[in-house]
Amino acid sequence: MFLFVGLGNPTGKYANTRHNIGFMVIDRLVDERKASRISKSQFSGELYKDVQSLFLKPLTYMNNSGKSVRAVFDFYKPDEIVVIHDDIAIPFGSVRIKKGGSSGGHNGLKSIDLHVGNDYTRIRIGIGAPKNLQDAASFVLENFSKDELAGINKLIDYSVKIVEDLPNENLDTIISRYTSKKGICGDND
Repeated sequence: MFLFVGLGNPTGKYANTRHNIGFMVIDRLVDERKASRISKSQFSGELYKDVQSLFLKPLTYMNNSGKSVRAVFDFYKPDEIVVIHDDIAIPFGSVRIKKGGSSGGHNGLKSIDLHVGNDYTRIRIGIGAPKNLQDAASFVLENFSKDELAGINKLIDYSVKIVEDLPNENLDTIISRYTSKKGICGDND
């Protein structure tokens, strides 16, 4: 069984921020797969299940995501964990996939690393870097720009395809097939 974790922050205040792209992907997956919600306060998150996978949105805020991941991991003992998250080191609209590695300064990944180690697969969704010396923390907590919003559905659709293929293919094949060097939405189609 796979545990797919989408990173983000709860409450409507953060719903359309760059940091919440992981939540957006999980929302689409849950809707398309008609996954059932599992209610257990011990998970500190929204957890959904279909026949072959679990889908988690930690509600602990980004900096404590690992607490929620650990609780679900201990209860279900999934074979694989896949974390879907924003990445400012990747151009907007590009997607990279890798297993393991450092958190790259991402506080959600730091928390997960602390609670379950770093040997999990990451779907890294490029949100671009801050401009004009803007602080990274404020940049990721801003809403997507109007231009970015025009391509978000394509980016989410692309990420959903990766999630659909992961349980059925080896990771090297997935990386080769889906790692995008150029943006998959907007002017770079």
